[in-house]
Amino acid sequence: MLQFHYRPVANRLPLHSIYQPMKRNLIANEAIFCLTLLAVCPSYANAQQSTQAATAVAAATDGQSDKKLEDGFQWLFDGKSFDGWEGNLQWFRIEDGAIVAGSLKEKVPHNEFLCTKKNYADFELKLEVRLRGQGDNAGVQFRTVRIPNRTEVSGYQCDVGRAWNRNVWGCLYDESRRNKMLAEIADDKLKEWVKPNDWNELTIKAVGNKIQLSLNGHETVSFDEKDDKIAKTGVIGLQIHSGPPTEALYRNIRIKSLEPK
Repeated sequence: MLQFHYRPVANRLPLHSIYQPMKRNLIANEAIFCLTLLAVCPSYANAQQSTQAATAVAAATDGQSDKKLEDGFQWLFDGKSFDGWEGNLQWFRIEDGAIVAGSLKEKVPHNEFLCTKKNYADFELKLEVRLRGQGDNAGVQFRTVRIPNRTEVSGYQCDVGRAWNRNVWGCLYDESRRNKMLAEIADDKLKEWVKPNDWNELTIKAVGNKIQLSLNGHETVSFDEKDDKIAKTGVIGLQIHSGPPTEALYRNIRIKSLEPK
């Protein structure tokens, strides 16, 4: 049978003398952790803000997310598909949430139009338009119909760009019908209101015989149609004009019905 004998150890350290250094180390480690946390939290917050900003920038490319819908309006273009639209997609594509009409690589052989599948009568339409390239003309059709077996359409157009050596932004042209400018504003005024090489907002309001057009918040046309034979309903269309390599970009397209309920 084994027997154990207790032998005192010389200079044994008291328990409290061991515990005190451990306690100090623990407190020191906790202090370091807190300081590290304080240093990390601002960085984390900044990272969160950066992530949110990046998300917002990415979302702003969807054609309408950077703009809130006004009361009564609805999106006419969802920023990512051609749902509700029809046309020759050889000349239309979607880029960064905008409809891009035309090409910068080749001439546009003839006028092309991307049109809604639905007709609209009395409404208020808002959208932003930008031109780039060698050419300088496009337009927004409304109360319009397609001409069978042709690329052309017939109806009112809110003009975009330049024609006849002058600005025609926000002027009212009658496309493939009376083939003339129905109402326009002085070129010197348009020079003040147009934003070259940038987005310009157009507003088109049609109620009965009355048509009002605005450019960047400035009224350009107030027109009363005298011919009762002129249609008061039709599709909405986005044009790229024939000519040298040009692109017309359209985004934030929204509409409000003004028809009696």
